Amino acid sequence: MFTAGKGRLAAGAAVAVGAIVALAGCASGDPLDEGSGPSESAGSAIVIGSQDYYSNEIIAEIYAQALEANGFEVDRQFRIGQREVYLPEIEAGEIDLFPEYTGNLLQYYVPDTEARTSDDVYAELEGALPDGLRVLDQAPATDQDSYNVTAAFSEQFGVTSLDDLAGVSEPITLGGNAELETRPYGPEGLKETYGVDVGFTAIEDSGGALTVKALVDDQVQMVNIYSADPNIATNDLVTLDDPKGLFLASNVVPLASDKVTDDIAAVIDAVSAALTTEDLVAMNSESVNEERSAEDIAADWLSEKALF
Repeated sequence: MFTAGKGRLAAGAAVAVGAIVALAGCASGDPLDEGSGPSESAGSAIVIGSQDYYSNEIIAEIYAQALEANGFEVDRQFRIGQREVYLPEIEAGEIDLFPEYTGNLLQYYVPDTEARTSDDVYAELEGALPDGLRVLDQAPATDQDSYNVTAAFSEQFGVTSLDDLAGVSEPITLGGNAELETRPYGPEGLKETYGVDVGFTAIEDSGGALTVKALVDDQVQMVNIYSADPNIATNDLVTLDDPKGLFLASNVVPLASDKVTDDIAAVIDAVSAALTTEDLVAMNSESVNEERSAEDIAADWLSEKALF
């Protein structure tokens, strides 16, 4: 019986890193020689996509640079949009590799899933994907939806968890991307799980500066911000605890098509094994606060981890 445990998070890290070294050695020969380098066996370029979200683009760029360093040809198709837009493209075979998040991806395919922990979510996700798609090893890194309020709101109403919202006497408006309104963890999920009625305002920047400004200016009282976003700490926001599991655990996980061979998977699994939540927060901070490019951030991270 298959059980997804912590070992799966970093499954075969040493083996995968070894595979990277071996692949790099193969790629070092004359690229004009017949059969030399993994690009020949891999066929045409591997199409890598990303969400229209800077953190996701950074991860996609890490995948791309790691593969290129090992001799694979890559076609970047970044900032495609949100899940409702890009998943049909992946299912149609137009994208081969995409950084995803286990909980949200599972909930897309199984809206009524009862899985909540990292291991349970991953195990169910493996069996929920359409034919032709699979997930590679999930990373220790998590970057999941979270509901946040200002420190002033938290102190005024004694709110530190989603359970506490039921005791707030004033109306609460939730802010987030438009699709949040119909997601299982959106307003209806809050009502069903915590008995809280909230209004909704669409703010289309994935928890970025516009979202934070709307919260600080009290245009909305609660916002959805991904948990690895440096804006949470920078703006002294309070992330509300989720004792009843409205949000599923969401580890970073590569979603792959049948075109992703074992050699390619070995490279990406080594990347996943090395990627931590702390790494994500640090890289996101470089993007948001230092305005560094995804390309430079990815290159520095790969160099720091000695992955090529």
